[in-house]
Amino acid sequence: MKQPAAQAVHLADYAPPPWLVDEVHLVFRLSPQATRVLSRIRFRPNPATEDRTFRLDGDGPRLVRCAVDGAEAAPEVREAGLTLTPPDRPFLFEAEVEIDPEANTALSGLYMSNGMFCTQCEAQGFRRITFYPDRPDVMAPFTVRIESDLPVLLSNGNPGAAGKGFAEWHDPHPKPAYLFALVAGDLVPQRDTFVTSDGRAVDLAVWTRPGPDEGRCAFAIKSLKTAMRWDEAAYDLAYDLDVFNIVAVDDFNMGAMENKGLNVFNSSVVLASPATATDDQFAVIEAVVAHEYFHNWTGNRVTCRDWFQLCLKEGLTVFRDQQFSEDVRSAAVERIRQALAMRGQFREDAGPLAHPVRPESYVAVDNFYTATVYEKGAELVRMLKSIVGDEGYRDALRLYFARHDGQAVTIEDWLQVFRDATGTVPEHFGRWYSQAGTPRVTAEEEWEPKESGGGTYTLRLAQETPPTPGQPCKAPMPIPVRTGLLGADGSELVEERVLLLEEAAGEWTFDLPERPVPSLLRGFSAPVILRREADDAERAFLLANDPDPFARWEAGRRLATRLLCRMAGGARADDALPQALRALATDDAPDPAFRALCLALPSEDDVAQALHDDGAAPDPDAVHAAREALRLAVSKAMEDVLPGLRGAMRVTAPYRPDAEQSGRRALWGAALGYEALLDAAPAQAAYCEATNLTEEIAALSALLAAGHGAAEAEDFRERWSDERLVLDRWFSLQVRFAAPEKAAGTAEALARRPEFDLRNPNRFRAVFGALAGNHAGFHNASGAGYDTMADWLLKLDALNPQAAARMSTTFETWRRFDPDRQARAGAALDRILAAKDLSPDLREMAGRIRDA
Repeated sequence: MKQPAAQAVHLADYAPPPWLVDEVHLVFRLSPQATRVLSRIRFRPNPATEDRTFRLDGDGPRLVRCAVDGAEAAPEVREAGLTLTPPDRPFLFEAEVEIDPEANTALSGLYMSNGMFCTQCEAQGFRRITFYPDRPDVMAPFTVRIESDLPVLLSNGNPGAAGKGFAEWHDPHPKPAYLFALVAGDLVPQRDTFVTSDGRAVDLAVWTRPGPDEGRCAFAIKSLKTAMRWDEAAYDLAYDLDVFNIVAVDDFNMGAMENKGLNVFNSSVVLASPATATDDQFAVIEAVVAHEYFHNWTGNRVTCRDWFQLCLKEGLTVFRDQQFSEDVRSAAVERIRQALAMRGQFREDAGPLAHPVRPESYVAVDNFYTATVYEKGAELVRMLKSIVGDEGYRDALRLYFARHDGQAVTIEDWLQVFRDATGTVPEHFGRWYSQAGTPRVTAEEEWEPKESGGGTYTLRLAQETPPTPGQPCKAPMPIPVRTGLLGADGSELVEERVLLLEEAAGEWTFDLPERPVPSLLRGFSAPVILRREADDAERAFLLANDPDPFARWEAGRRLATRLLCRMAGGARADDALPQALRALATDDAPDPAFRALCLALPSEDDVAQALHDDGAAPDPDAVHAAREALRLAVSKAMEDVLPGLRGAMRVTAPYRPDAEQSGRRALWGAALGYEALLDAAPAQAAYCEATNLTEEIAALSALLAAGHGAAEAEDFRERWSDERLVLDRWFSLQVRFAAPEKAAGTAEALARRPEFDLRNPNRFRAVFGALAGNHAGFHNASGAGYDTMADWLLKLDALNPQAAARMSTTFETWRRFDPDRQARAGAALDRILAAKDLSPDLREMAGRIRDA
C-alpha cells in the first residue's frame, strides 16, 4: 500500500481538545491474528474551547461496530481515524474493532514477541489498538479486562477480579493513552515487596519467559527498590499504586517504557547475571530502571501537554536518573560519562538534524526521540538548579508537583514554577528551549601585575551560537560557567565561583597573588563548547593538578585530541601525552574508574569532528592510522608498569557490579588493552581465566583490537550461541574491530547468518550500529559502508519504520568529508529517498540529512 503523504505538525497550531474523557473501559479478547478490542469511553465537551468536532485517531483497526449512548452509529472511517457528529453534551461512545498483532512488525501498538502479547503506545501507538483521541492532554482513568487462555494477563494500575481466562485491572490515576500497557503470555515473576515512606506495602515483580531468564532479575529488583527509596529521600515522592510490574520483552524499539504501574523493558536493560552481563550493562540497568520508575511522577502524574513538550518529561527524568547514578556510584565518573553523551549531541546540533530542545514542528513524532530532547533537555534542568541553588531547586520542584499534579503542562508552566518559587531565573532562559545549536564560549584573559606583588586578573567571556537549519541568528542565552583559578602549585587561589554569562559578553576581575591558570566550565556546568587558547604544557598541568575531576579529564582529552589532529596531518607522536597518562595510571589517589576514562583515547569520530571544526575535511583513514599509532605509543610508554597495574586492579573477591569493583575492572581492562598491543599472551590468558562476562569481553576486545583473537571469538560464539543478549555482543565485536576495508563486508555477512533476525531491533543495532561505530569502515573510500547501510535500512523500513529512521542518523555527518565520500554518501541517501513505499519516518530523516 502506498504510504500517505505526511504533513508537518506545528507547535503554533496547538488547540485544546474539543472533547475530554472521564473514563475508559476496554475489553481485549486476545488472538494472535484477530484480537477484538471493545471500548466504552465517556466523553464530555471541553469548556476551554467552543470547537465540537469529534474525531478519533485510528491507524489500522477494523471497525466492527460503533454506538453513541447505546444507539448504533455510522461514523466516517478514513486512514487517519474516525469522525461523527456527536450530541452537544456528555455521551458514551462504544466501539468494537479487530486488529492483527501478529502482523504488527512495527512494534507499535499491540504486537507479538515470541508468543507474548505486548504493547508500545508512546508516542502514537494507541491509535493502532482502537479509535481514541490519541494525544497527551487527554487524560482519564482506565479499567481493562483481558480475556485469554494465556496464564499471565497484565495491564496498568491495580489488579481487580481474575479467574479462568480473564483478568481485570483498574488505574485510578488519569493518564494519556500513550501510557496504556498490556502484556499477556507464559511468564514467571521474581517478586519482592517495598514499604513506602507512608507505610504502604507495594508488591513488586519482574516478569520473564520461563527458563534461564528467571534467574537474571535480582539486580533489576534491587535497583528498583533503591530508586524508590532514593526518590522518597531526594524528592519526597512516594509510589502511589499497590503493585509495580516490569516485563522483559525481546522485541522492543526503545530501551524501556514507563507505562503506569506496568513498565515494559527491552530485555537487554533488565536481565543480568555476572556470566551474561558486563559491569557497564549492570550500570545501565540500574539507571534505566530508575529512569522509568522516576517517570511515575515526572511524566505520568505530571505529563506533557503535547509532543512538543517531550523534553519536559524526558529532560527532567534524565536529570533525575543522572542524580541517582551520581549518588549510588562515582559522581565524577558519571558526570564525565554524561559529558561524553553530550558530545554526541553536539554533533546533532552541528548537523542537518539540529533542532531546539522544544522543536517547532515535526513530520513523524517518533523521530523526536533524540539526544537533544533527552540529554540536552537534562542539561537545561541542571543549569536551572545551578542558577537557583539546591534549596531553590527543591522549592521549585515542590511547587511543580503541588501545582500541576494530574495535569498536562508546558515548558512555560515549568519555567513559571521556578520564577514563582525563586525569583532568580533569567527571563530569557527560555531561549535554551527554543534555539537550536551549541553555544561557543570564547575565553580571553589579561594579567596586570602590581608593583607591590600579585596583580589583577581579568577574565572575559563571550558567546555565539552558529546558525542551524531554519535559525540563522541566535540571541544570547544565560550560561553558568563554574570557574576555578589555580596557582603554580595547583592550589586554589580563590573559592570556586559560578560566573553567569547572561549577555553576548561579560567580564570579571580578581585580585590575586600570582597569575592563575584558569579552570573553566568545571563539572561541565553548561552544554557549550569552550574555546580558549592554551598550550600543551598548560593542559598537561591541569591534567595533573586540577581538583575538579571533569576539568582534569577534559584537559587530558583536549591534549589527546589536538595531538591526534596533528598526527592525522602527518606529524609524529610526541612523548608528552604518553608520559602524562603513565603518571596518571600509576597514581593511586584518583578513582580507578576515573583513571580508566582518562586512559581511553578520543574516538576517531571525535577527532574527525575536531578537524572539521578547524575547517579541515577529515581523512578517516589518516585519523584511524593516527589513533592506532598513538595507542601503540602509549603502550610503549607504559610497558614496564602495565603488568603491575593489571595485577593491582585484578578483582579476586566474589563478583559485585558496584562502583568499587567495576572501577577496578575498568582500569584492569584498560591496562590489558594497551598490553595486548605489545604482547597477546596476557590477554589470551585473561580470556581463558575470566570468571565473569566483563573480564571475558575485555580480554576478547583487547585481542581483536590488537589484530588477534580469531580463535577466542569463535570459542565465544560457540559457547554463547543460545544466549541471545550475549550473542549480540559477539555480532557487535566482529564489526567494531573489523579492518576498515572489511567492515561493510563483515556486517553484510553477519546479516546473512541464520542467527540474524531483522525483526529484532537489538540484533540489528548490534550489527549495523557497530558498522556506524567503525568510523574508518563506515566512511571507507569505496562507499561500501554507505551502500550496505542503505540496503539494510530499506529492508528494515518495510518492517519497522521507527527503528529504520533512528538508524539513518548514521549518515548525519556525511557533509564533513571530502567530495568523493560526499558523492557516495549522497548517492546512498538518494537511493533511500527514491525507494517505493518509503515510510514517512525514514523519508523525513533521510530527507533532512540529504538536504543539509
